[in-house]
Amino acid sequence: MKDDIEARERRAEEIGLFRYGLVNDLMRPDDDEAGLKLYERLRAKAARSYCIPGTKRTRVAVETLRDWMRLLKEGGFDALKPKPRKDLGSSHAIPQPVIDELVEMKDQHRAYSVSMVIAEVKKKSAQAGALELPPSTVHRVLSRAGVMDKKPEDPTSKDRRHFAYERAGELSMSDVMHGPAVVVSGRRKQKTYLICVIDDATRVITYAAFALSESAVAFLLVLRQAVMRRGIPLRLYVDNGSAFRSHHLALVCARLGITLIHARPYQPAGKGKQERFFRTVRMRFLPTLGPSDLASLEALNRRFWAWVEGEYHQSPHRGLDGTTPLDAWAMRAGEVRVPGPDLDLREMFLFEQKRKVHKDRTISLDGIAYELDAALVGEIVTARFDPAKKGAPVDIWHGGRKVQTARVVDAYANCFVKRNNETRALDADTQPSAPAPGLRLRDLGKDDEETP
Repeated sequence: MKDDIEARERRAEEIGLFRYGLVNDLMRPDDDEAGLKLYERLRAKAARSYCIPGTKRTRVAVETLRDWMRLLKEGGFDALKPKPRKDLGSSHAIPQPVIDELVEMKDQHRAYSVSMVIAEVKKKSAQAGALELPPSTVHRVLSRAGVMDKKPEDPTSKDRRHFAYERAGELSMSDVMHGPAVVVSGRRKQKTYLICVIDDATRVITYAAFALSESAVAFLLVLRQAVMRRGIPLRLYVDNGSAFRSHHLALVCARLGITLIHARPYQPAGKGKQERFFRTVRMRFLPTLGPSDLASLEALNRRFWAWVEGEYHQSPHRGLDGTTPLDAWAMRAGEVRVPGPDLDLREMFLFEQKRKVHKDRTISLDGIAYELDAALVGEIVTARFDPAKKGAPVDIWHGGRKVQTARVVDAYANCFVKRNNETRALDADTQPSAPAPGLRLRDLGKDDEETP
């Protein structure tokens, strides 16, 4: 018993430390996040994956982060530790008559939340009113009874009709499917997500790839490839996930002239063609994977795209009256909008993040330091970058214009740069000065002296 208590205390401390590590820097942002609003920093935290103690989940919701911040402010570190259950060791059995009443109430009022069901049953039943009914326990009871799901809709209540566009490029659909786990960094396994863009008229997969997250970054990388390979669709039909509700996706679609359409919540029937392709992937592709295909994300994507081009695109499709997707594309792609040479797709798909320039003339993006012009020290700048190319040059915007291209800091070269107190005027066409040759290490810091 003593060992169990100590184990619970250690686990509670691990969880408390994890929560503290997440929210402490939100309350005390470093210099490069000082110019960002709280909700922006919260969303950035929630978009990342974590190794969370005591659970297999890897993400933390924005509202959960807000709750942890409040607990830290009110009660310090100890408030972040999970509290032991007050009824630990006691029985959680709910009498069968009360269970029957709970199930009946939920079955009659499917829109009621679990808390509303408990409140209504306690009003009606004296036996239930005398009991403590934890919402988590009642939720399990109702789930086992099968009344937590929404009632099937009356087929006549909604006007649903089969639709299909005539020409390729008129409508693209996109969704995400949970995929297999792959080996990451040669050591651990991590779950993947298949992000897919499909053409409605021809069922051609304009592009699809497995990614390690279902974030906006991962989706936009797939969308960019789809545009480069199969043209710019007139419409993009997506669901209401956070990746599809991102501001950057809306901005990219606006720049490309794509009408972004979000499906109605809880209406998966509208993306039937996409769901049908995912079922084909589960039935015909996933069972064929071997250990070598799951050795890395790159290996999985190579195997998947070979299957798409070599099998799926070449097979007769029942929804196309026996025509293959590639043949349908060849017949219907006459009006596809192909990106012209004057359209800079790289520029359109760049991500933006605001940063405050440190006193050492640097900003940090994904843990990589970039060196900027000295005239920008203390200023809030916008860094535009390609998230798929870590360490690549970054465009720096300030005052509504591009002022320079920043590159990764070369700390060794900076050992030989002569320091001075003069600040050059910022020019949109100027680049950081080259290292001054011949400066010796013993001269570093002598800003006001001439180098011999």
